Amino acid sequence: MKRMGATPSQDWQVSAGEVDMTRPAPPVRRLGIAAEPQNVVADANKSALVIVDMQNDFCTKGGWMDSRGIDITPNRAPIAPLSRLVERFRAEAVPVIWVNWGVRKDLLNIAPSLRHAHNPTGDAVDLGSPVPGTRSEILRKGSWGAEVVDELNAGGGDIQVTKHRFSGFWDTDLDAILRNLGVKTLFIGGVNLDQCVMTTLEDASFLGYDVILIEDGAATTSPAYCTQSTLYNIKLLFGFVTRSDSLIAAFDA
Repeated sequence: MKRMGATPSQDWQVSAGEVDMTRPAPPVRRLGIAAEPQNVVADANKSALVIVDMQNDFCTKGGWMDSRGIDITPNRAPIAPLSRLVERFRAEAVPVIWVNWGVRKDLLNIAPSLRHAHNPTGDAVDLGSPVPGTRSEILRKGSWGAEVVDELNAGGGDIQVTKHRFSGFWDTDLDAILRNLGVKTLFIGGVNLDQCVMTTLEDASFLGYDVILIEDGAATTSPAYCTQSTLYNIKLLFGFVTRSDSLIAAFDA
């Protein structure tokens, strides 16, 4: 019999005379996690860490947001917690998935409404274009601005997904990847919490995934009331909220 598929728990076993579609499930690895509004128990063998938009344009001096005079300090706060989590998730053989902006240079898949959201008057530098005096080509795929910040190692063994909308699920292969991995539970962090992180989390919930936000692994440069509203709605409607120390404690236990 030969395996046919991408991951052992989702593969067929194929021979000349038979196709075995049983897909034996891996043993449950229970993670008891302190969370809000309730504690949760997840299966590490059906989980993934999803990190959204921890990129130079949002988090690094000389990036696009910094060039606009926006204080990027809040967006740097998740770097340390996420770094610890990435290391631990890799050690536990739980998939780490980086979901990042990466627009086409010609912007042929970017609608006017999305360009307006980033350049409302039409007078600023547009998506994909160089920002004078910086290293940034705004969120263009392959550019410095679209790279994950140096402090976080998006390793070769991790999974990379490029997006061109706020949600990491819209017109990307993220959902197909997760289903092929047999993932049911997503631990989500990144920036900006009230924008790309929230829309990705919402779409994950709509698609039937269990979603758990890592509060200290997510941030936004928006006013504080945006964070408060986002956390309120996640706990009310979409999923759960935990912290990095609680996740590490769950693995330790």
